Amino acid sequence: MIRAARFILPVCFLFGILIFGLVASGQSTAQAPAMSNSTASQSTPAFDVHTAVEAYLAKMPPDERARSDAYFEGGYWLILWDFVVTAVVMWILLQLQWSAGMRNFAARMTRFRSLQTAIYWFQFFIVASVLTFPWDIYENYVREHKYGLVNQTFGPWLRDQVVALAVGVILGGILVVPLFGLMRRLGKSWWIWGAALAIVFLAFVSLIAPVYIAPLFNKYTVLRDARVKDPILSMARANGIPATDVYEFDASRQSNRVSANVSGFAGTQRISLNDNLLHRCTLPEIETTMGHEMGHYVLGHVREGMVFSAVLLLVFVFAAFHLLRWSVRRWGSAWGLRGADDWASLPVLLLLLSICGFLVTPIANAFSRHIEHQADQYGLEVVHGIVPDAPEVAAQTFQILGDADLEEPAPSWLTKVWFYTHPSIEERILFSRSYDPWSKGQAPEFVK
Repeated sequence: MIRAARFILPVCFLFGILIFGLVASGQSTAQAPAMSNSTASQSTPAFDVHTAVEAYLAKMPPDERARSDAYFEGGYWLILWDFVVTAVVMWILLQLQWSAGMRNFAARMTRFRSLQTAIYWFQFFIVASVLTFPWDIYENYVREHKYGLVNQTFGPWLRDQVVALAVGVILGGILVVPLFGLMRRLGKSWWIWGAALAIVFLAFVSLIAPVYIAPLFNKYTVLRDARVKDPILSMARANGIPATDVYEFDASRQSNRVSANVSGFAGTQRISLNDNLLHRCTLPEIETTMGHEMGHYVLGHVREGMVFSAVLLLVFVFAAFHLLRWSVRRWGSAWGLRGADDWASLPVLLLLLSICGFLVTPIANAFSRHIEHQADQYGLEVVHGIVPDAPEVAAQTFQILGDADLEEPAPSWLTKVWFYTHPSIEERILFSRSYDPWSKGQAPEFVK
């Protein structure tokens, strides 16, 4: 689903799924009760947290560590190649005047400008998706199978891609049609309202995703196991989350990854956890994971993410606006473009926004790591006194999450800056084993 949206995301600057990572997908958390053995050990001088972290990381066999490093290090290059593939496809559509031909076909089909834009978008999205499909097969099917991260055979995997294609056509049309309407009517000021439109669109998708989009890819059922459901709902009520049920979804049909989330707003809130989490983790590990996800909701990270994106959108849409006009003046005739507000200029706009998004990746990642760390801390605080030996449970949970994603546990500083949207597993384990304000007589920061 994510890959098929590669031509929508640059428009609204969901840098590497920054906001979807907050709204509709999640990973991890935890901390300690009164005076468990683990907490007591933290309070004694003999306890060396760095030694404890090294012991956790050493649990991974050398061959698994090498496999994890190879997967993640190869993934670093994929980020660059994703950008290159997108750029090449946009160039093809412009240089061969396919984009201009799509515009002309849309104009022959109807005299209504909005319908013309919608018809152009449909052609553009389908053609661009077909051109990138061989790369998608390698990146998201062949390579994921090579590392044992995909459970699907090609048929079911292809079905998900087709569904994602349909979702992309519909959601992209909802965004692109009014965007070009603003470009035609507002001239030089369109970029301001275009950025505002993207934020509204993002909020709209965040609202409908849990109820209408996610179930297209997975089956969601109410969790019946009271042993798991009741503690989660109790935590939710204690933290002001208006949820009456917990949902389980069948992520195992696609991959072995472990995840959970608290998503939606304004009546579409939903607490969900996947079946991999239920099958691979103990109840305390599930509780610490949900504590992290509830932290995103309670701390307003979705709202903060939208504000952060709005600022970036204003800056980069302004830059793209001027670069688009310059590009059309410079090469527009060769590409068959009639002006910056021509629908056929969409590949230029997407390419410019993709460049901006690629360059701003370290900033977006830093923001994401900041809020993920806050959610880790919130999760540690919320399960204090609920989960026995919570620091130990949290450390184990982080390792399970890292193993499931084949995450490189201790990346270099540069690697983390460019590629990590979460703190590294090493950092998360270190924090879970060292964060203990209670033993020092201090009040926790988030959960009073």
